[in-house]
Formats: sequence, structure tokens, C-alpha cells
Amino acid sequence: MKGKGLVYFARLTLLAVLVSGMSVHARAQVALQVQQSSQHEQPIQYSYTMTLQEVIETAHSQSPSAVLAKHNFIVNYWQFRTYKAQFLPALNLQGSLGNYNRSLVSLQDAQTGEIGYLENNNLSNSLGLSINQNLPFTGGSLSVLTSLDRLDQFSPTDMVTYNSQPVKITYSQPINGYNTLKWEKKIEPKRFELAKREYLSSMESITVTASTYFFDLLLAQKKVEMAQESYRNTGQMYKIAKERFAIGSITKDELLQMELKLLNDSLAIGDNQLGQKTAMQRLRNYLGYNEKVNISLQEPPQNADIVLNFDDVMNLVALNSPENLDNEIQSLSAQAEIAKAKANSGLTASFYAQFGLNQVGDDLRLAYKSPLDQEIIGLSLSFPIVDWGLGKGKVKVAKSQAQVVESQIEQAENKIREDITLQVLRFNQQGGQCNVSQMADEVGRNRYATTKERFLNGTVSVTELNNAQQEMDNARLRYLQELSNYWIYYYNIQKATLFNFITNEKVDANFEELTNE
Repeated sequence: MKGKGLVYFARLTLLAVLVSGMSVHARAQVALQVQQSSQHEQPIQYSYTMTLQEVIETAHSQSPSAVLAKHNFIVNYWQFRTYKAQFLPALNLQGSLGNYNRSLVSLQDAQTGEIGYLENNNLSNSLGLSINQNLPFTGGSLSVLTSLDRLDQFSPTDMVTYNSQPVKITYSQPINGYNTLKWEKKIEPKRFELAKREYLSSMESITVTASTYFFDLLLAQKKVEMAQESYRNTGQMYKIAKERFAIGSITKDELLQMELKLLNDSLAIGDNQLGQKTAMQRLRNYLGYNEKVNISLQEPPQNADIVLNFDDVMNLVALNSPENLDNEIQSLSAQAEIAKAKANSGLTASFYAQFGLNQVGDDLRLAYKSPLDQEIIGLSLSFPIVDWGLGKGKVKVAKSQAQVVESQIEQAENKIREDITLQVLRFNQQGGQCNVSQMADEVGRNRYATTKERFLNGTVSVTELNNAQQEMDNARLRYLQELSNYWIYYYNIQKATLFNFITNEKVDANFEELTNE
């Protein structure tokens, strides 16, 4: 072990001597290679070059967030289908087959009052077919039934009895009661429309998130490219600076300044590559890709033709946004609670009517011969004489809650108006910001090219060259950041309005395809 330690120490010493004998440029390259080799990467098998629109479309089609939004909508779709089924006639088949009963049954004599036990031994079967229909306008229900019962008695005598009901019509109607179906007919279609808007809004949220990750990676990639370009330029300038220092045209301080920048540039490449990998992984995960996919991004253009009018945007928000529709549903739900409290606080009555035909016989044909009619009509009433203000209190609570809901809706609408005002102002201003920063980017590149040429001619100092490069890089990053803000602002407004101002059409989706898959 001691011999191995000496060999290891000797190797380290030799490496230190070799590195100390290298030029600064070579040492920076060694440091850069060490940084890159120390970062273990999965082998890249697929490389995609994507535009902003392609990233958004991919996120819409396969991202986990898109799958979640789709299934949330499907849940709401089937809830709406269940609601609609209440208004359709329901055909039901009911029966009781093979009910065998052998037991002792207690019997009380009507004259003496004595209780005796009689052996019961029978088999019963019944079958019925009914059609039921709810009536949303009145809140009542109508049903039509046909049924047949057979009773096989085995003791004390062996006999068969059929009991038929060829038709029985039943109608029940609450009077002055809470009509659940009536209020559901007002609210549930709006809930389904809200589910559609929430799905579209979720997809637009995906658009905003995908755009954010797109520009994060684009900025990270540009930083790596700029750092690598800066390293190459600095390396060239450092060689020239050493030659000038040798002839005394620049000072030692300027040479050290260039040397320091070269080392810092090599460090910046590693730092920016780490930031790029982090942004790449975030975008890949969001799009549903694995680590074997490498994504290169194309810089999107600015759509300078779009100028938004505040009143137009607010009208679109009122027409399309899920928030306004949700407020409307909350208001209707509060009114429904008031109606329910009023219906349950006073007189409640319900009407019941039944008409049918019935016959009994020991033969199946006799059970349907000359059936007897049966009629049942009734009215049930309930009125609280003393409830200690319980019903009145429930009505007061429901009305107060409705007022709270209306106040909350008003506050929410004011908040939406404030947010939209700020978003429209930001977006309209951002177009000018992009134009100015784009010009600044062009000026910065031209200035650096001119300063670099003058440095080669020996007419500017190292400090001026470094400042020109720093200002060029800052202008470039500023333009990309302003471009990012431009598109993020736009997609946030598109989410709020569910309107595409580029194509001048409403944001929509194929909901039938979503539910048929």
C-alpha cells in the first residue's frame, strides 16, 4: 500500500508539473475538458429540431397534463350523459323467480282471538315490465306497468293461482314543492359547457407552460453558444495580446485581464451547459420524452401585426371564459337553494293517482279474462304549525348565502377586469420592447465587430474590447427575454379569451373525438 501511495503521489506531481508548463489557453482547455468529461450523459439516440408551435402541438397531444385534462373532461361528459338520461323513458324488467317458502305461519281467529299456526308451503314467481318517465316541467313522474304473478300452493291443498295486471298507470306529482329536475335543467347544461371551456383553458395553460419551458431552453442554448463563441474569440485575442505584451504595446495588467477572461469563459461554458441540461430535462419531461431525445430549438419570430383593443378583449372574456360561466352557475345554484328552502318551509303537498286492470284465476287465460279496474287517488298534505322559526331561518340563510355569492362574483369580475387591463397593456407595449431590443441586439453585434477590428489594429484597449463583448451578449439575451415575454403575454391573453388573435378564430377542440376514443 505504501508503494502504491508513492506511485500515485508521483503521478500527481508529474501532472502538476506538466500543467504548470502549459500556456493559459491550454490550461483553460484542460479545465473545460475535465468539466465535460465529469458530466455523465445518457447516449442521445434521437435529435429533434422544433419550433415554438411544434413544441406546443406536442405538449397538446402527448404531455401528461394534456392526458389529465382529457380525462377530466371525459368524467364531466359522462356526468352530463347521466343527467340527460333522467329525461328519457326508462324501460325496466323486474321479477322474483323461484321463491319457495315452507314455514309455520301464525293465524289469529277473528271470533275467538285464539292464535294458531298453519303450515305454509308454496312457490311464488312474478315478472313485470315497466316504463318510467320523469316530467321536468312539473317535477312529477309517470309510469306504466304490466305484471303477472303465479303462486303454487302445495299444502294444505294443491292449487295454482295467477294474478295479472295487464296495465297499471301511476302518476305522482308534488304540489308547491321543490322541482329538482327544473333547476337541474337550468344548471346542468351550463356545467357541461363549463367543462368544455375548462378543458380548452387547461390546454391553453399547457400552451403557456410549454412556451415558458421552450424559452427557458432557448435562452440556455443561446447562453452556451455565446459562451463557446466568447471562449473562441477570447482565445484568439489572448494570443494577440501576448504578442503585443512581448513588444511592449500593452501592459501586464491588460494581459492578465485577458487571461482572466479566458479562464472565466471556460468556466461559463460548464455553468451554462449545466443550465441547458436542466432546461432540456424539464422540457423533455413535460413533452413526454425520455433522456435519449435531444431537442434543438428554432428562435420564433415576433408577430408585430397584433394590437389588442381592451373592449374587444373584455367582450371575448365575457363570451368565452370559464370564469364568467362559473359565476353564472354559482348564481343559479344560490337561487335554487332559496327555492328549495321556501318549498320546505311551508305547506307541502303531493298528488297521487293510479289506474289499472287486475284479475285472478287458477288458469293463465282466466287471469286475463274480464279484468277488473282499479283506481287510487290521493292527496297528501304537510304543514308545520309550530317549527320555532326553523323554515323561516333556512330561507334567510339561503338568501344571505346568495348575497354572499353575488358579492364574490362582483369581486371576481372586477379582478378579471384588472388582470385583463394589465395583460393588454403589457402585450401592446411588449411589441415595441421587442423591436427596440432587436435593434439593440443588431447594434451590439456591429459594435463588437468594429471594436474587435480596432483591437486587431491596436487602437482600442482590452477593457474596451471586453466591454463591447459584454454589451453585445447582454443585448442578445435581452432580446430573447423580451421575445419570451411577448409570447407568454400573448398566450395568457389567448387563455383568458379562448380566442386566437393570430388566426382570428375561437379556440376550439373536437370534443366528439375526445369522448369516442
